[in-house]
Amino acid sequence: MAHGSIERDIHVEASPEVVFEVVSRPEHIREWWPDDARFEPAPGAPGELVWRDAGTGDTMTVAMAVVEVDPPRRFSFRWCFPEGDRSRESLLVTFDLLPTASGTHLRMTETGFREMGWEPAVLEEQYDEHVTGWDHYLPLLGAYVARLVGTP
Repeated sequence: MAHGSIERDIHVEASPEVVFEVVSRPEHIREWWPDDARFEPAPGAPGELVWRDAGTGDTMTVAMAVVEVDPPRRFSFRWCFPEGDRSRESLLVTFDLLPTASGTHLRMTETGFREMGWEPAVLEEQYDEHVTGWDHYLPLLGAYVARLVGTP
């Protein structure tokens, strides 16, 4: 069924330990994804992701909650809670990390779109926006790690 989940795979030329830090620590996440990230990387910890519109200066704050922290293999969180209510349905983002001979295979999976209860048009719009977002931001993660570890 369409719009169930998004999966993206990238290869990162750094150890799983380095990549885990980049996907699980606010000081690294804000370098490749939102303009700000505020949370403790601990299961159950609440937090926020903040984006700023460069043209207007307006901000969009999205509530999130850490689900799983398993260094250096997996980091997951829930986000996009309706009205910021962390007790309601949300999307689950999981970063799975596997060591390779030359670095780390990172798989990002985002699930829960159909469970949000959106009308079909809203579901399609939200899904498409998230696909576009991940296709934009995940390459930035790889570029940030390359700068961090000093590889070309």
